[in-house]
Amino acid sequence: MSQEYTPQTLELALQAQWADTGRFAVQPDTTREKFYCLAMFPYPSGKLHMGHVRNYTIADVIARYQRMQGKNVLQPMGWDAFGLPAENAAIANNVPPAAWTRENIAHMRAQLQRLGYAYDWDREIATCDPQYYQWEQWFFTQLYEKGLVYKKMATVNWDPVDQTVLANEQVIDGRGWRSGALVERREIPQWFIRITSYAEELLDGLDTLDGWPEAVRTMQRNWIGKSQGVELAFGLETPIADLDKIEVFTTRPDTLHGVTYISLAAEHPITLALAEKHPPLEHFIDTCKQTSVAEADMAQAEKLGMDTGLRARHPLSGEAIPVWVANYVLMDYGSGAVMAVPAHDERDWEFARKYDLPLKTVICDHEGNPADTQSGAYTEKGALTASPGFDGCSFEEAFEGIAARLEETGMGRTTTQFRLRDWGVSRQRYWGTPIPMLNLAEGGDIPIPADRLPSLLPEDVAMNGVTSPIKADPEWRKFELAGDACERETDTFDTFVQSSWYYARFTCPNYTEGMLDSEQANYWLPVDQYVGGIEHAILHLLYSRFFHKLMRDAGLVSSDEPFKRLLTQGMVLKDGAKMSKSRGNTVDPQTLIDRYGADTVRLFSMFAAPPEQSLEWSDSGVEGANRFIRRLWRLVHDFDSTKAAAPSDALSGEQKNLRRKIHETIAKVE
Repeated sequence: MSQEYTPQTLELALQAQWADTGRFAVQPDTTREKFYCLAMFPYPSGKLHMGHVRNYTIADVIARYQRMQGKNVLQPMGWDAFGLPAENAAIANNVPPAAWTRENIAHMRAQLQRLGYAYDWDREIATCDPQYYQWEQWFFTQLYEKGLVYKKMATVNWDPVDQTVLANEQVIDGRGWRSGALVERREIPQWFIRITSYAEELLDGLDTLDGWPEAVRTMQRNWIGKSQGVELAFGLETPIADLDKIEVFTTRPDTLHGVTYISLAAEHPITLALAEKHPPLEHFIDTCKQTSVAEADMAQAEKLGMDTGLRARHPLSGEAIPVWVANYVLMDYGSGAVMAVPAHDERDWEFARKYDLPLKTVICDHEGNPADTQSGAYTEKGALTASPGFDGCSFEEAFEGIAARLEETGMGRTTTQFRLRDWGVSRQRYWGTPIPMLNLAEGGDIPIPADRLPSLLPEDVAMNGVTSPIKADPEWRKFELAGDACERETDTFDTFVQSSWYYARFTCPNYTEGMLDSEQANYWLPVDQYVGGIEHAILHLLYSRFFHKLMRDAGLVSSDEPFKRLLTQGMVLKDGAKMSKSRGNTVDPQTLIDRYGADTVRLFSMFAAPPEQSLEWSDSGVEGANRFIRRLWRLVHDFDSTKAAAPSDALSGEQKNLRRKIHETIAKVE
């Protein structure tokens, strides 16, 4: 052991030894307790940033601790390699996305290895490799056969520049998150997976995840959004397009007598039928298509509408109710129609004020008086008023009584609904897993047979920034099945599909006989500790939980949930702001490694703040971590190693103090 601490020499030598001996490679061992530690795998953007370093250091410390407890520890690493950023980089740099992605993977792998993380590199996967994505293609065809996959026309956020569908979370102030273009609402055919079939189980399962932060579980509960309400119908005075009623769902049947108009979505069948002979309405529908469907955007957007001239009958009073089309009602939520109660709903109140529609107050305030709704909607629950037959009833009494009255007349029924909608997995971009379906010449779709998978994505392509190479390539689309010509689906999977099951493939990455080797998967799963940012609290984690249940029901895994414990690490900040390239406040980990060594960088990222809290970057803090390591090195160097296991009476006072301090520290750590 040298007297001076020389991390560049020491770390490289040890890391080379680990690689040569396969130090962290593991296999199932039923004689030992297993521990599967996993950090969310990165998108290969080119370089690691300090957020990566913190995330992976936290997981590596946990894995090391469990390994020192004698457990059989699996800690793998891979790459979330598909996605739109690679396409954009390919266009900018005039290289195929595949080449750009694999070059980045090689660079980031070297960075991770230089940081000394204890990964089983024999298990490395990249989601853009056919041996990975062929199995999600296969699984999708199995789900199709079970009726859990379907295709339908759907209203989507369409980015006219990137020519792709955007998730609501990718629409910011009505514009595409990357292009900045005004997002349009467009109806196109989309493939869906029936996550709603598992809504109840996904909700109930949250109660078993006591190793997850309560904030994350709450976010998922709200996203699933179970609510009990009433489905009811308003009969149309004049039927339109063979429709003689408008069906709505409400969680507030107690406000039914406060309805003063009905709002339809721009895409509602009644709206579309009326627009065929009503040019102004057709123009209004086009205007609505320019509005983002993200809830936050819709809440802030100006409320716009048009009176259809139709009238519907109130199911209890028989009163004639005007029917409007409104830009704040979405076809994909509920029935695409809303019973508007402007006195007791903020959006309805704004709309009614704008178009001078009446307000009917039917709820009393805490003093028992009709609530004041002139300056805003009164949304709290209270005793009813101006509701014939139900005045003075509480919310619960009114809910039960009004629901019963509607059922008696055949105009409604109590039901449970979920906010959760089926998972739209179609994307119109190129760099993703091809959806393994065939479009038949006579119409309809069928899966690509299992023995013809994978449906390979061509990698040597030129990107023009306008059209997906597979959409523009008639040769790639051609497919012959039993002598009949058909065409491949040219949409690709949402990248959340790949990240929803990668943790399971890590248990058997080289298995060629199926999606998973169930014996190995069931040994390692569920993941004992998952580490990643809270920004993935809803979509990635919810989709992973859903996918795990699908795999369970297909007999591939035996557990109900994918992740036992979840740690959501805080952000890395500099001068109070999140580190990001756009802010120009990033710190290059490689520069720090070259100067101080990997252990200094890792030590600072762990000691600067508790894992769940944000970490404020400090140059002096990094220097302090380096000084601490150097002092520790000298302390160990000066300690007579022959006395390490000696009895206490053979040690000097200073050596006894050091031994005591070591054991006190171990006790604190545990």
